[in-house]
Amino acid sequence: MLMLMKTDTCSTPVIGFAARSGTGKTTLLKKLIPLLRAQGLRLAVIKHAHQDFEIDHPGKDSYELRKADACQILISSKKHKALITEFTEHQQEPTLAELMLDLDHEKLDLVLVEGFKLAEIAKIELCRQTINEACLYKTDQNIIALAVDYSFQSKLKIPILKLNRPESIANFIINTFLVNYEHYQ
Repeated sequence: MLMLMKTDTCSTPVIGFAARSGTGKTTLLKKLIPLLRAQGLRLAVIKHAHQDFEIDHPGKDSYELRKADACQILISSKKHKALITEFTEHQQEPTLAELMLDLDHEKLDLVLVEGFKLAEIAKIELCRQTINEACLYKTDQNIIALAVDYSFQSKLKIPILKLNRPESIANFIINTFLVNYEHYQ
């Protein structure tokens, strides 16, 4: 059963991009986002990071305030804002559903998710011939399409897309996924 991203405040379509590390999820998203934006879609991206990461740097006021033990820092300007929340060692990592609540859904048409490969959301799986690991579609019923960089011969009931043709993936998202969104929930 696919995760239904509906709460009292959000019902934005969500599609994930799942693949083994090094397959090119971010590279694909960097190409897809302008294509989808050119079609008028307002997008958000939620990206999962497996390791610790920093978005703030020593010497910046916000960094120094956070290191002084503030639990949350909200940085804002006329161009953008960012909220940094420090988690305690004992706090569980937020779920995708919890992260979805942080988005302003009234200003969104689609949420793209990178990573969270175990989440029960509709996903496009990326498979490269050079990545010699088992693909996820064999065990994940939430994979709704494969994007591959090689000739793929199969009798799968899901579409096979060309990984190196992001415009075909954008067309699938617009003309199949969004059109049939209720079906995927």
